[in-house]
Amino acid sequence: MFTLPQTIRFQHCDPAGIVFYPRYFEMLNLTVECFFEERLGASFSQLHVQERLAVPTVRIDTEFRAMSRLEDVVDFDLRLTRLGRSSATFTVEGRCLAETRLSAEIVLVAINMETRKARQWPDGLRAKLQEQLEV
Repeated sequence: MFTLPQTIRFQHCDPAGIVFYPRYFEMLNLTVECFFEERLGASFSQLHVQERLAVPTVRIDTEFRAMSRLEDVVDFDLRLTRLGRSSATFTVEGRCLAETRLSAEIVLVAINMETRKARQWPDGLRAKLQEQLEV
């Protein structure tokens, strides 16, 4: 499991002082981006600019279970649960202390940036993803 703690800032909140739900999608994306960089050694800059490989989100199912407020620290726990030829499925739980604030299932697809079509994961990256796969 990969965990990224994120502090709820003023920029994330609506006038009531709770997280405005679209901001959670930014936090989820940051969690995925940090996972690629820290666990796989593949920054999005390296993937996009050098390798011409994009990894867009093609599906995201999210359940918002409880409110998060200004200065809460939410731990985003990410697990790789499925690895396909060109796709990867992650589950993410956002927790503050013992309370689950949100859960999500995210599907990414490896895309050739020149052709804009799905492509298989490069061998080295696939091997690193396989090491992170939870069964």
